[in-house]
Amino acid sequence: MKLYTYFRSSAAYRVRIALNLKGLTPEMVPVHLVRGGGEQRQPAFLALNPQGLVPALEDEGHVLTQSLAIIEYLDETHPVPPLLPGDPAGRARVRAIAQSIACEIHPLNNLRVLGYLTGTLGVTDAQKHAWCRHWVQTGFAALEARLATDPATGRYCHGEAPTLADCLLVPQLFNARRFEVDLAPYPTLCRIEAACLALDAFVAAAPERQADAA
Repeated sequence: MKLYTYFRSSAAYRVRIALNLKGLTPEMVPVHLVRGGGEQRQPAFLALNPQGLVPALEDEGHVLTQSLAIIEYLDETHPVPPLLPGDPAGRARVRAIAQSIACEIHPLNNLRVLGYLTGTLGVTDAQKHAWCRHWVQTGFAALEARLATDPATGRYCHGEAPTLADCLLVPQLFNARRFEVDLAPYPTLCRIEAACLALDAFVAAAPERQADAA
């Protein structure tokens, strides 16, 4: 098993958390998203993933892309501990939380989007950061409201064990701090993050702990 990763990619961060929760230790293959114009744009990597995105996971002769699909694959092939609840309603809730981050927040502060804002549209760094903060705050406000009032929320996003949703929440909070988002309005998100960061699986997946962070 190989994971093509970048230390600061929140999508790769999600998969690293899931791998750690499963007790899996794949070979880590760094793909630097900035150096030399971006190693993800090189022909060798594009042959692996034509989207030119990390993460990508090679396993059993398959190349898997997109972080949510990879995590669900890991959950199906290595079902203990489960990252999705056993009941349909619970699975739908966890997927909805995860997708609210992966589909509604993260794409708007992705490296490609930010590069287009500054490189093509000519926005300033201050405007770029304001853009990021706006969309993170919009998404977090809705997520906070949901998690704070839903009885299905427990120590983690769903109940008393980490799930797919937590694998996405922690990296998005990391990103939010990079863009100096005020997290005070989101106490439930921060409480859940603290519970996650008490687990070695989350700590070991952190960007600063990766070999390519140097």
